[in-house]
Amino acid sequence: MCGIVGLFDTRGKREFDRRLLERMNQIQAHRGPDEGELYTEPGVGLGHRRLSIMDVSSGQQPLFNEDGSVVVIFNGEIYNFQDLARELAAAGHIFRTHCDTEVIVHAWEEWGENCVDRFRGMFAFGLWDRNRELLFLARDRLGIKPLYYSLLKDGTFIFGSELKALLAHPDFLRELDPYAIEDYFGYGYIPEPKTIFRQAFKLPPAHTLKLHCGQNVPQLRQYWDIPFVPHEPLSMAEAQEELTIRLRESVKIHLMTEVPLGAFLSGGVDSSAVVAMMANLMKEPVNTCSISFGDPAFNESQYAQSVADRYHTSHNVEQVNHDDFDLIDKLASIYDEPFADSSAMPTYRVCELARKRVTVALSGDGGDENLAGYRRYRWHLYEDRMRSALPFGLCKPMFGLLGSLYPKADWAPKFLRAKSTFEALARDSVEGYFHGVSIVKDRMRQSLFSPSFNRSLQGYQAVEVLRMHAEKCPVQDALSRVQYLDMKTYLVGDILTKVDRASMAHALEVRVPLLDHKLVEWISGLPASFKLHGHEGKYVFKKALEPHLSNEILYRDKMGFAVPLASWFRGPLRERLNNALMGPVLSDTGLFNRTYISQMLDQHQSGRRDHSAPLWTLLMFESFLRNVLDMEQPRSRKEDRKVA
Repeated sequence: MCGIVGLFDTRGKREFDRRLLERMNQIQAHRGPDEGELYTEPGVGLGHRRLSIMDVSSGQQPLFNEDGSVVVIFNGEIYNFQDLARELAAAGHIFRTHCDTEVIVHAWEEWGENCVDRFRGMFAFGLWDRNRELLFLARDRLGIKPLYYSLLKDGTFIFGSELKALLAHPDFLRELDPYAIEDYFGYGYIPEPKTIFRQAFKLPPAHTLKLHCGQNVPQLRQYWDIPFVPHEPLSMAEAQEELTIRLRESVKIHLMTEVPLGAFLSGGVDSSAVVAMMANLMKEPVNTCSISFGDPAFNESQYAQSVADRYHTSHNVEQVNHDDFDLIDKLASIYDEPFADSSAMPTYRVCELARKRVTVALSGDGGDENLAGYRRYRWHLYEDRMRSALPFGLCKPMFGLLGSLYPKADWAPKFLRAKSTFEALARDSVEGYFHGVSIVKDRMRQSLFSPSFNRSLQGYQAVEVLRMHAEKCPVQDALSRVQYLDMKTYLVGDILTKVDRASMAHALEVRVPLLDHKLVEWISGLPASFKLHGHEGKYVFKKALEPHLSNEILYRDKMGFAVPLASWFRGPLRERLNNALMGPVLSDTGLFNRTYISQMLDQHQSGRRDHSAPLWTLLMFESFLRNVLDMEQPRSRKEDRKVA
């Protein structure tokens, strides 16, 4: 795995400062501690940090074609590179290495921008073609690997694997985007293509970008989408057999490496399935890593141990301290923009643990989105059936009234907490789903934000992100539709971002066989009832795995990878939370209603309400302001760091 960075002059062929390119490249050294190389020519500068995985001795980048007219910098793995190399060699291309990177330059020569259709893997790369005077960027289909870019006022186009590379450029303006702030407090992360900064963007998954010399408007093209094309009719038994074959094949290609390899093992269905397949494919014991929690409500370590025992893995477990609070500011510097998934803390620790033993780790990420594993899918289908039973003109006022009258009962069992359900039923399907997944609900965001910031949004609401994707969704059944929405937003913006930054902070490559695009395509074509069967999510997956995993692993309630925020904020983090949220950093932004924040703190810490998720979202925003924007500086040095 690696880090890439680039500079491109859209207006001419200026000579770039090599020292600047080196700074931008070096700030991502954690992504590739083994080597760092630069390439410059008039109008172009490319940098690469390398974590050696394949062809360790001769896979250095930037890497060129035979005559040096095409050069590429690449982050990722192309698992079918050997097949492509044979095809390209037969077409007359000459290879000097045995790494997957070289396939890209020859594939570009042979197929042009359609080369991405041939790649199977996770990737983000930048390619310069001198003869065509063309810069070409690409990102993998599911967004496993990140890529950021910005067009500066002087016509310089910059890109990199992390936002911190762009922040290192002195001409990058650190103006915050108000729409991105609204999105962040809605979702807990900032969905593609926005970033927290007005001047920077994420290249969306399954997209390419090209720029010609003299052209200052990047051309974006989507080259793939989740098809949801139904298969020919097949029985449940046939689907189980085919799914097992395809899962095994995906895991097999993800084992390609020249360095120590292992897997995360949480004890959940997805990571256990990956480990089971690995154990059947590898001659030596699988290196597995787990973390445990002192709080039994969050601890799955005994289930991970049972899988490790069954498959005789070389298992390593470490306990995460309940007071691992020093990570709060560390996470802000890792993610470069506000990021409110608290499971980033244990994810960081399990990556740290894994890196002590391996350089590559396989994970089970993607199974819940792919195979309908989240409980919220079941609730959404239930709500959608109720919406369809009544005219929307009746649903909106009736359930809206019930939602406003029903008390908020965070302390009660879930079946008594009907307020949120009533509020969701008063909305259409997409808005209702957003209401269910949002961190800070619509009404709460309006109260949380200051009047002036609410005006700056000009009516924009975070739900518009889901509406945009819903309009492009290729399927209309309710389950597939929300799976599609999650794979376009939550999967890439939260899950994959979380794992990429946490792993690369430790120079660990994480691979996700459940997100192999061929497997994703096939699963998307299964009937919705094969995925969510009654109350059982991932039904066909679990049935297929019954010969490989115990019923205790397959059918117990999902726990997730969470931390006990509610008790932290009433106990050991109470003072720190109060100081951060009521301190000068948030206050000086002018974004927030301090009185409302004070009320939230009082309600939570008295035990009357559970505001742990919104409070954590605020805490991470405050940490971002301090650690990324240096907001504790005197105001005179913060003029270009305002909210636009």
